[in-house]
Amino acid sequence: MSPLNPGVTPSHRRLCRITPRLYLCAELPPGWEAAHDALMEWVAAGITDIVDARSEADDSEFVAQFSPGVRYHQFPTDDDGRQRPDEWFDAGTAVLREIFDETDRVALVHCAMGVNRGPSMAFAALLSIGWDPVVALDAIRGARPVAVVFYAEDAVRWAYRGDRARVAESVAAVHEWFSRNIADAEWIIERIGPTPSEDRT
Repeated sequence: MSPLNPGVTPSHRRLCRITPRLYLCAELPPGWEAAHDALMEWVAAGITDIVDARSEADDSEFVAQFSPGVRYHQFPTDDDGRQRPDEWFDAGTAVLREIFDETDRVALVHCAMGVNRGPSMAFAALLSIGWDPVVALDAIRGARPVAVVFYAEDAVRWAYRGDRARVAESVAAVHEWFSRNIADAEWIIERIGPTPSEDRT
C-alpha cells in the first residue's frame, strides 16, 4: 500500500509516460509475484527495452526468464550525490537514441525509486535529441511528480560540453527550474522511503 494513499499503487511504482517512446518508473517491487505482475504491466504498455541505472541490483535474469523478448540494458551508478561522469551519460544515451531511432521500440528507464538516476538519464537522452532543458524537466516532472532529477546539472554539462556559453546558460536555467519546482525533494524521498532491491534469481 502507498504511504500517501493507502490501497493504490505507490506513486513511485507507477509507470510514467514521458513521451510515446520513453517511460520512467521505480525498480520492480520486492517479492516474486509482485515483480512478475509489474513486469507484465510494463510489457503490456509496450516496453521493449529496460534501461536500468542501478548499481545495487540486477534484474536481467528475471526479465530474461519471464519476458525474454524485452532487451535489458544496465548502466550502473550510485545515487551518492556526486557528479555523474560523462561516460555514464555517453553509454546510456547511446542506447536510448538507438531505441528512439527504431519505431517499434519503447524504453523504460528506472533506478531504485525513479527519483534521481533514472530521471537524470532520461533527461540526458532528451537533451541529446535536441530538447530544451526546461522543456525536458517540465515533461519529466509533469508525468512523474516524484522525480527530482538530481543530476540534471551534470547532464547539461555533459550535453553541451565544449560550449561554455551554452553550459552556463543551461546550468542557470536548471538552477532556476529547481528553485521553482523541487522545494519538496526531501519530502518526496522521505515519504517513499528506502526500497531495498531483492535478488529474484
